[in-house]
Amino acid sequence: MLTLSEQQKILEQAKKTLEIESQSVIALKKNLDASFLEAVELVLGCSGHLIVTGIGKSAIIGQKIAATFNSTGTASLFIHAADALHGDLGMVKKEDILLVLSKSGDTAEIKNLLPVFKRLKIPVIAFVGSLESILSKSADCVIHLPIEREADPNRLAPSSSTIVQLAMGDALAFSVQTMKDFSASDFADLHPSGILGKQLNLRLSDLYINNGKPAVQLNSGIEEIVLEMTSKRLGVTAVLEGEKLRGIITDGDLRRALTQNLEFKDIVAGQIMGKSPKTLLLDTMASDALILMKKNSITQILVTNTLGDYVGVVHLHDLIKEGLA
Repeated sequence: MLTLSEQQKILEQAKKTLEIESQSVIALKKNLDASFLEAVELVLGCSGHLIVTGIGKSAIIGQKIAATFNSTGTASLFIHAADALHGDLGMVKKEDILLVLSKSGDTAEIKNLLPVFKRLKIPVIAFVGSLESILSKSADCVIHLPIEREADPNRLAPSSSTIVQLAMGDALAFSVQTMKDFSASDFADLHPSGILGKQLNLRLSDLYINNGKPAVQLNSGIEEIVLEMTSKRLGVTAVLEGEKLRGIITDGDLRRALTQNLEFKDIVAGQIMGKSPKTLLLDTMASDALILMKKNSITQILVTNTLGDYVGVVHLHDLIKEGLA
């Protein structure tokens, strides 16, 4: 077990780390100048890919920045600076632009890369800590990311320097996103398997087809009702008159029927059904169906087409499975 003094030492270091890193990010606001605006214009005007590169910890941050640009509507690729010098430059096209991340701006790999991009006439945006570096002097657009100190006790491990790179990457990506009018719906289109994508795109027509279509007629007996509900495993069955939807029977309706003064073996569907079943159209958003279920404290919804024909059932479990509930 940790002693009280050890616990205090741990919490003090954690608080100090967060304070140093948060102050480094807040200090970035004064660096949002003409260079930042120029970087946004360069990305907006790019007809190819935004190529992001770096070395060491900056390379890891670069991967995340490239992913953020991709998910917000700007085509981006990450190329590790070392790999670029050993063949990956073949991925780069003349329509691209380059974003280089480097604290010092003087690493060997970055120095060797810059002349190549100059020959290809590809614009270079730099996120760099030193304005005296080779990268600062060679880039077309320099965004200065100075830090007072790294957050680790020895002031050596990349921490504040990588946090500011990440934050400025987000600032650049989201500024570009704003100028492109990239909407939540656009975001969902790029994330069809994510929760937001499902909230904005998933419809009942995508779900009911995975279930059975439980249905009995108005005069169907109790045995047929129970068999239909059991075999379809949805705890519900629609009640039809011919092909027309007339009602719904749930597990609860069956239990209530047992408490009534009825000859159980003589019960027919029309006697115990709910006569005003909740229904939704095929193209209804799954998220809207969830709202209706919660509002009415029900676990199933009957699905109909535009003609009012019953086509199937969506269960609350279907929505849970998709991560919506």
